[in-house]
Amino acid sequence: MRMVCVGTNFGFVPNLFFPKDTGPDFKAPELIQQLEQHKRTFTIFSGLDHGAEGVGGHAGVHAFLSGVLSKNSRGLPEKNVTVDQKAAAHVGAATRYPSMQMTAGSGGGSILSWNTAGEAIPPIRDLRLLFAMLFQATGKEQLNVLKRAHRQQASILDLVRSDARLLQKRVGVEDREKLDQYFTSIRSLEKRLTQSAAWLDRPKPKVSYSLPDEADEMDFVDRVPLYYDMAVLALQTDSTRVITVEFSDLGPNTGGFPVTRSYHQLTHHGKVASYIKELSIIERFHIKQFSRFLDKLSALRETNGRTLLDNTMALLGSGMGNASSHSNKNLPLLLAGGGFKHQGHLQFESGKTPASNLFVSMLQRFGMETDSFNRSTGTLNGLQA
Repeated sequence: MRMVCVGTNFGFVPNLFFPKDTGPDFKAPELIQQLEQHKRTFTIFSGLDHGAEGVGGHAGVHAFLSGVLSKNSRGLPEKNVTVDQKAAAHVGAATRYPSMQMTAGSGGGSILSWNTAGEAIPPIRDLRLLFAMLFQATGKEQLNVLKRAHRQQASILDLVRSDARLLQKRVGVEDREKLDQYFTSIRSLEKRLTQSAAWLDRPKPKVSYSLPDEADEMDFVDRVPLYYDMAVLALQTDSTRVITVEFSDLGPNTGGFPVTRSYHQLTHHGKVASYIKELSIIERFHIKQFSRFLDKLSALRETNGRTLLDNTMALLGSGMGNASSHSNKNLPLLLAGGGFKHQGHLQFESGKTPASNLFVSMLQRFGMETDSFNRSTGTLNGLQA
């Protein structure tokens, strides 16, 4: 099983995203019409959010995949770890990269992935770098450099751990908690170091795909499909089984969209028709690209006879419910594939069901034996595998 989580910083206009009726035969609103051919392979959830934990407008968006604000995570055993990182820890050692984080933004976005030490995992924007990580062969000289670097990093971690243990005997309770977090980070680094070292001598897969020469200089509208292509190839070659993709700002030239205002400015539309009209151009694009991603996954047949989409749970959503009012309530959430018995549109009473319940169901489907995730209260009613 694979997991891909796609997040936009500004969410979607609610009445253009959420259907008015429920069940599998809902009438698709404007944005969801872009996904019409996949209607039987996804579920839209309404009424889910992170409650008080997600409040904060833009400052609450980073809780999208965790249900916990970073500032409130200090006393939690796994801090504000995100669902993708829980999945990566479960299966990561089987692939070259336990997880991959990508972004089409130019900076200033709300990072999607957080580890168990409460640290944000920066996503990679550079398409050339992503391609090299996945498919570019490592030369002998560079390989020796990498192996030497791994040995040095391991030695440094040994020294750091030794010093931290000496310090642990001399600090108070509050500082000891900080040290515990520090030890968690060290263990996480050691695990990653061991995993990556094991893959150094293994050849990378070969693919016929090639990036445009100017890939990283292209406008947002032209780059977004390339990140999805990287995700498909990474899954297809089993280079990783867990991916997050973040879409935030559009960069220069309004990203290549035929709009007259910035993305952020348009999200504060105040129900002004001209603003919503331009904003819907961007939002339709995002849904259409996600649909293209599902097209590619459903076209690939795996050795077990199922499609790559059957074996991949693909989540599209945001930690922002309504950017116009800076609301983090009623998050836009759409889950496709993954072998679930999809229900079209599942509606929940507002404020009664944590979005983290969805993440519990996802983790269980991913193969984990768990009945909780951060602020969850159980699995998500109505979603069955």
